[in-house]
Amino acid sequence: MMICLLVSQTTPTENPQYHFVVSTDESGDFKSVQEAIMAVPDFRRNETIIFIKDGEYKEKLVLPASKNNVTFIGESSENTIITFDDYAARHNRFGEEMGTTGSSGFFIFGNDFTARNITFSNTAGPVGQAVAVRISGDRIIFENCRFLGYQDTLYPHKAGSRQFYKNCYIEGTVDFIFGWSTAWFENCIIFPKNRGYITAASTNEDTNHGFVFNNCSITGNAPEHSFYLGRPWRDHAQTVFLNCYMSEVVHPAGWHNWNKPLAEQTAFYAEYNSFGPGASPETRVFWSHQLTSEQAAKYSIETVLGGDDNWNPLDKIIHTNQ
Repeated sequence: MMICLLVSQTTPTENPQYHFVVSTDESGDFKSVQEAIMAVPDFRRNETIIFIKDGEYKEKLVLPASKNNVTFIGESSENTIITFDDYAARHNRFGEEMGTTGSSGFFIFGNDFTARNITFSNTAGPVGQAVAVRISGDRIIFENCRFLGYQDTLYPHKAGSRQFYKNCYIEGTVDFIFGWSTAWFENCIIFPKNRGYITAASTNEDTNHGFVFNNCSITGNAPEHSFYLGRPWRDHAQTVFLNCYMSEVVHPAGWHNWNKPLAEQTAFYAEYNSFGPGASPETRVFWSHQLTSEQAAKYSIETVLGGDDNWNPLDKIIHTNQ
C-alpha cells in the first residue's frame, strides 16, 4: 500500500492520501494515536484521515466532541491494535473505583467517526466490567474491526447515537454489547466466551430502535446453551436478530428477563429467520417475538439509522471502497 506522508505535522500537503500517519517507529508523523487526534483542527468540517500502521498502541484514547469527521484506517485488522487494560474495580489516583465508564479504553465523543481495519482491545481479563470502546458520538461507522474483551466489551453508550458495524468481530462474556444507542450490526461475527448474555440494551422508551443484528453469526467457544441473546439492562430494551446463524452456545429460551418480570411487558426482543442449532423458535420465552416476513421487511439500514437527516452509512462505505 502506498502511503503519502506529510511534510509536517501541522501543514498537510495538498490532497494527500492520508492526512496523518501513526507508527510505532519513526516512519510516521506521530508515534501516538492520541497525538494524531489532537492534531486534528477543532470543528473541522472536512474529513481528516489518520492511517495507523501495524503495531500495538497501548493508549487510553479520547476523541473529543470538537474532533468531528475523523477516520482511522488501520494497516490490518489483526495487527493494528489499540489496547488498554483498565477495569471497573481498579482504583484511580484518588483511591476511587473507576466504574464501568471509567474502564473504557477509547472514548468516542466526536460525530461522524469511522474506523476500518483495527482491533480495539481491553486486556484486563475476566475481572468484571472492562470496556474496550465507549461511543457517544453520532453517525459512527466501524468496518472490518475487531472488539476484544470479556464483560462489557462494546459500549454503544448514548441515546440518540447511531452506529453501523460491518464485517466486524465482537467477543466477550457478560453483556458484552450493551447501552442506549441505536446500532446496526451487518455480517458480523459474535463470539461468546464462557457463560453470559450477548446483549444488554438499555433503550429509552421514546427511542424507535435499539440493537439490530442482520446476517450475523453467533459462534463462540462457550459451552452448549450457555448464552442468552439478551437481557434488559433497562425495561424498554430493544434487540432484534434478522437472518442470523446461531450455534449451539445459544440458550433454547433465547432471552432472559434479568429477574424483572415487569420488563417482559416493555422490552422488545425479536428474531426473524434464525438458523443453526441454536435457532429454536418453539422454545423461546413466550414474551419474545418471531417476526413475520412483513414485519421483518420494516427493518432496514435506512429505517433504523436514517433519522431526520436520512443518514445512510453505506453511502460512505460504498464511496470509499470504489
